[in-house]
Amino acid sequence: MYAKKLRQNLRKNNKTHRRSKRTMQNKISAAITGVSGYVPEYVLTNEELEKLVETNDEWITSRTGIKERRVLKGEGQGTSVMAAKAVSDLLAKTNTKPEEIDLVICATVTPDYFFPSASNLICKAVGIRETASFDLAAACSGFLNALATGAVFIESGRYKKVIVVGADKMSAIVDYTDRTTCILFGDGAGAVLLEPNDEGVGVQDFILKSDGEGCESLMQKGGGSAYPPTQETIDQKLHYIRQEGQSVFKFAVTRMADISAEIMERNQLTGEDVRFLVPHQANKRIIDATASRMNIGEEKVMLNIQKYGNTTAATIPLCLWDYENQLKKGDNLILAAFGGGFTWASAYVKWAYDPKK
Repeated sequence: MYAKKLRQNLRKNNKTHRRSKRTMQNKISAAITGVSGYVPEYVLTNEELEKLVETNDEWITSRTGIKERRVLKGEGQGTSVMAAKAVSDLLAKTNTKPEEIDLVICATVTPDYFFPSASNLICKAVGIRETASFDLAAACSGFLNALATGAVFIESGRYKKVIVVGADKMSAIVDYTDRTTCILFGDGAGAVLLEPNDEGVGVQDFILKSDGEGCESLMQKGGGSAYPPTQETIDQKLHYIRQEGQSVFKFAVTRMADISAEIMERNQLTGEDVRFLVPHQANKRIIDATASRMNIGEEKVMLNIQKYGNTTAATIPLCLWDYENQLKKGDNLILAAFGGGFTWASAYVKWAYDPKK
């Protein structure tokens, strides 16, 4: 009697295990099925900045790794202009019709207007109609927060095609008489398409964190409801980005490295398992510290800070765009960022496709 019951329990447990295994295998994840980017034509070099502020190419390069950055010129040209170009190209690359898109999320801290949102303007420009769209603000961590949000919508089964954009026109809020900030930032946009996948590729995990204690270390004080535009706020230059360089650097260098190591440990990954670290492009020294903590060499680090500078929410998708042809299906990527707030985040992504021929 006991033996018969034991066999029944074993069969039941094996059946449950097989069902659980099938469920794990068929789990829906959000796969990146395409990536695109856009940077403005105008190149602002270190040599040109030497004419604006007291600095030089060697000083900028040795401390940041930046050689040049892009600037969007022209009256009435806002962040959505760059983002729309990236999204339009993304739709073309992936053979996706505008009416197929279920949701557009734009991560930015430099929207064209407070409202309507940049995502609304992007949709208008590329012909996406009557579709959900919204902006998300988490500074330099914005793209990873938007990616995580888009992934959850896909995993829920509610949406099938989600576009996630990271875009910023930082030149609009940079004081070009302040050498602590004007050497760092550039303009650009990147976009990815998320679709459901049951083959085990796509967004595997993410960690999002913030700490408002650091809010005054990196901020744009004027322009919001606390300090709306007045002649006084303009005279005090409150509408420009301001940062306490040393405190931001110290916090960033530890938090970005920590959260990258944390997501690797949580997913039992070693440096050998990782194909690329995809870091926010803020400072070469912060990137190096993160790579060191992950125990990976520089050949496994995506880097384009020398070309574009810090494009805030656009840095990570622009890296994916630049390195797309070096990626293969199944490659393990660790995405990591740190930004104002303070905010910091990481994501573990298995790349979903081989290079397009």
